[in-house]
Amino acid sequence: MGRNSGPNAVVFWPVVVVIVIADFVTKMIAMNTLVPFVPQQVAGDALRLTLVRNQGAAFGLYLGEYSRYIFMVLTVGALVILWRLYQSTREGDLARTLAIALVCAGALGNLIDRIRWHEGVVDFIDVGFRDMRWPTFNVADMAVSTGAFLLAWVLWGDDRAERARAADGSAVGGSKAASATAASQDAP
Repeated sequence: MGRNSGPNAVVFWPVVVVIVIADFVTKMIAMNTLVPFVPQQVAGDALRLTLVRNQGAAFGLYLGEYSRYIFMVLTVGALVILWRLYQSTREGDLARTLAIALVCAGALGNLIDRIRWHEGVVDFIDVGFRDMRWPTFNVADMAVSTGAFLLAWVLWGDDRAERARAADGSAVGGSKAASATAASQDAP
């Protein structure tokens, strides 16, 4: 089933393109204007811009000297799975389409960094309070996190709806069987 046009594609492709471009542009700005590891306050200590390079994955997960290649392969594998999930998405299921688009866009944004730079993914958004800081992140990370949360919520809702339909089906099927049994017992 092709998904290059229709309501899902109208959401999916623009979201992917806009997020990948926004991620790329903001990383270029950060690399050209920030000094590595020197925080620049934006909103006091709560929001700072601090240029760092992350050779690992989320929250600095590092698997040694081959982390770059391992995470590239894992990202491509995740993109294949996400593409199949997108293709199986019902036309008009815009929440699921948006969620998949966000995760794909974020994964692509960070994959571009892994391919381009041996030093790792460019991170620069630094939030926290004094010494209690969230790991530094970027636009792609925000897209992946938001999309993953939305996808979990959508899939949870789909699962609940499916269980409710199954329960209704067994109740309807069960009452039909009981009616048929009662009718056969009443027959002469």
